[in-house]
Amino acid sequence: MPAKKQYWLMKSEPSVFSIDDLKVCKMTCWDGVRNYQARNFMRDEMKRGDGVLFYHSNAQPSGIAGLAKVVQEAYPDYTAFDPKDVHYDPKSNPGKPTWYMVDVKYIKTCHSIISLERLRKIAGLKNMLLLRHGRLSVQPVTPEEWKMILSLSEWD
Repeated sequence: MPAKKQYWLMKSEPSVFSIDDLKVCKMTCWDGVRNYQARNFMRDEMKRGDGVLFYHSNAQPSGIAGLAKVVQEAYPDYTAFDPKDVHYDPKSNPGKPTWYMVDVKYIKTCHSIISLERLRKIAGLKNMLLLRHGRLSVQPVTPEEWKMILSLSEWD
């Protein structure tokens, strides 16, 4: 029996990598995650076909900018082994990787950002992890939250 589809929110600063960047390249690895809980979500729970809310963090406004999907399940984040890479981790061992990444594919862009401020005003989202533990860069989204968020925007 196939695994049940799951949903995720993944954050990126648009000045580093935006939904428009993903639209241009169509698919990319989601590298540089250096938080254990976020890593565990990617390594242990993300599956091919899972839906992704692409979230612009540290932006004006911060919010959901588009949709993507997981197209490659977790594999070692090779940027951790490269001393020239901004995500280099000198303690990481290629023989026993600490950090993992997944590949995501662009699906579509929000006609306008669904702002964090707007999300906070929706009663049905009050328990969303984003609104309770905002700093986590990769986090699960319930199917109910996913449906509610999809109804909030027009999509290109």
